[in-house]
Amino acid sequence: MAIDFQQLRNQVIEIGNRTPARMERMAALREIAEGLFTDYSHQSEWLKNRVRQVVQNHNPNIRCAVPTSGAPGAGEFLNGRVPLPELPESGTVLAADGSQIMPDRHEQVFYALINLGTIRMHYHTGTAPAIAVQTMLYDDDQLYTDFGRISDARLALIRDLYERRILFEMASGAQRPVVSFTDGPMELWGARDGMDAADYRESLDSYLEVLENLRTQGVITAGYVDKPGANLVVRLLELASLDESDLPGVQSSHPLRGVSDFWLFKELLHPGERSAVFAIQSMSSGHYQGDLALHFFYLNVGLDGSPWIARVELPAWVVIQPGYLDILHAVLVDQCRILGVRPYPYLLHRAHEIALVTRKEKEQVTEMITHEMHRRGLVVTGPSQKQIHKNLSGRERF
Repeated sequence: MAIDFQQLRNQVIEIGNRTPARMERMAALREIAEGLFTDYSHQSEWLKNRVRQVVQNHNPNIRCAVPTSGAPGAGEFLNGRVPLPELPESGTVLAADGSQIMPDRHEQVFYALINLGTIRMHYHTGTAPAIAVQTMLYDDDQLYTDFGRISDARLALIRDLYERRILFEMASGAQRPVVSFTDGPMELWGARDGMDAADYRESLDSYLEVLENLRTQGVITAGYVDKPGANLVVRLLELASLDESDLPGVQSSHPLRGVSDFWLFKELLHPGERSAVFAIQSMSSGHYQGDLALHFFYLNVGLDGSPWIARVELPAWVVIQPGYLDILHAVLVDQCRILGVRPYPYLLHRAHEIALVTRKEKEQVTEMITHEMHRRGLVVTGPSQKQIHKNLSGRERF
């Protein structure tokens, strides 16, 4: 049976009834957040002490921004604005993106696949970007861990790790400066508890090794987050607004719930400008130490009258090395302007196109493996009865 659109319509009407009041409430909260943003803009040291107090005494896993005033290139004030620098006269830009086929026990054969798309461009040479694809097939013992079948999260961790590793390989011997980026945060996500914790720890160790290799080569690396929904800076402002007596309950105290950083920086940054640089306090931040400590800034990659805010995550060595931050800033804005009124880094867009595995390609991979099994006289059990009935229905499922 399809969706009951009559039931859905009634719920949509209810959403419409509630929306004006919600919009009014959110406008008031945004105004409060903007006021706090201004009030605390020159109090970076006090804010850092407040975060330190919360982490040490109340919630070590609190997730928020931390001011970095005093660090080279970090921006002097909380609401600082940095104009667009000039592009470097030469250099290399690298991007990588990946997609995967998850193992599905209902299919004819049980396998997984990671497909990585990479692209390299040299500035001011007139040469076309160079593209490459790496495809890795996983079967048999590769699909299992000590705790059972490989999880979707574990496969995603492997893909994230490969993306950074291949950027390191591409950077070797490339014309300097080298700027590399991937889509999404730099902070590695995964299960920290339970059965997948050991896999996460192993992946994290490998990931930190790759980041250290990128640092050693002097690669300017970053993660690009389009249309960010995080409230890292807003959460910092929430901590600042709480009375001392309220700090023990900080975990459940969200006076600005629903307000995201996007709204703060949408009003602040002009096209091409970036914000001050902030450090990230989170349950994972202890793993990223010294030159690998993770930071971020917000960047308006839009045009006049059409702002578009992105969050850029980067390691400490890019923040503190003279000139690196300006190069990253200039290259990202230039990449986004290639796509005009729909700003997004051009090379990331191309890497995604290269890496994407379509439904038809998945069917072809399954057919190739099945054919090889038959050629060798091996028995293939075929899809599950459930999958057969799904296929017979003829529906395109989301």
